[in-house]
Amino acid sequence: MLRPVTGEKLSFEKRTHGMKIGFIGLGNMGAPMAENLAKAGHHVTGFDMATVTVNGVSNARSAVDAASDADVVVTMLPNGDILKSVAAQVIPVMRKGAVLLDCSTVDVDSARRVATDAEAAGLLPLDAPVSGGIGGAAAGTLTFMVGGSEEAYRKALPLFEIMGQKSVHCGASGNGQAAKICNNMILGVTMIATCEAFALADKLGLDRQAMFDVVSTSSGYSWSMNAYCPAPGIGPQSPADNGYKPGFAADLMLKDLRLSQQAAEASDADTPLGQAATELYRQFVEDEDGTGRDFSAMLPRFEKRGRS
Repeated sequence: MLRPVTGEKLSFEKRTHGMKIGFIGLGNMGAPMAENLAKAGHHVTGFDMATVTVNGVSNARSAVDAASDADVVVTMLPNGDILKSVAAQVIPVMRKGAVLLDCSTVDVDSARRVATDAEAAGLLPLDAPVSGGIGGAAAGTLTFMVGGSEEAYRKALPLFEIMGQKSVHCGASGNGQAAKICNNMILGVTMIATCEAFALADKLGLDRQAMFDVVSTSSGYSWSMNAYCPAPGIGPQSPADNGYKPGFAADLMLKDLRLSQQAAEASDADTPLGQAATELYRQFVEDEDGTGRDFSAMLPRFEKRGRS
């Protein structure tokens, strides 16, 4: 059962301040998240394979150094294999009762395997992938989808409230990842449908603004149309208005869609639209010009194509 934390954020006095936090993975997402934790008064020590400087964050020589004696260790890593490798290094040096908070987007099996190892070592594991992109990480407005125990979730809640605007406890370990890949499978499918519809409207002679005005207030309403419109100059500002420079890269959408299909295969779930979206984004990223572009750049792709 999903249990969103709603209402006002915890008061300043009720928050836990001065926690010792190890933050592993200071990339485009991890760096601003770590900086926000430091700004809130926590003692943050970070580590990344690249040389990174983050305001308020001390640099560690290794992941092990960042994790040693921490109250919470946060990871933001590229994939499940790297997560398992890092977890194998840091779990033995973490003190019992500490929280291992993984904010990466990885496969469900990897998340559950790390959680099992962490629990066996007396730790409190959470898988908490995020939605909101680089802008949300910088602004502290991310949404966290969280799997793990109630005890771990409550201990990490003050940190979620610093880094984001909402967290949803989705149940047992791995369920945060399950929620993320299901959400992004929907997003990938709806963005393709939105881009197809605009390309069709163009060929039918329908003005794009008229198309938006109708669909955004009718049964075709979706986040892809209303909040992240792929047509430049239409609706709220989006990456389409910036030459499709990525807010959420097509490469990352392909990664998430592949995770959804991996999970679907493992659980014997029939996901034909998810499978079709995965193949379309694969073509776009690997065979065409989609690498390094926003996932909404599917629209110019469809504009150039005829019916095959």
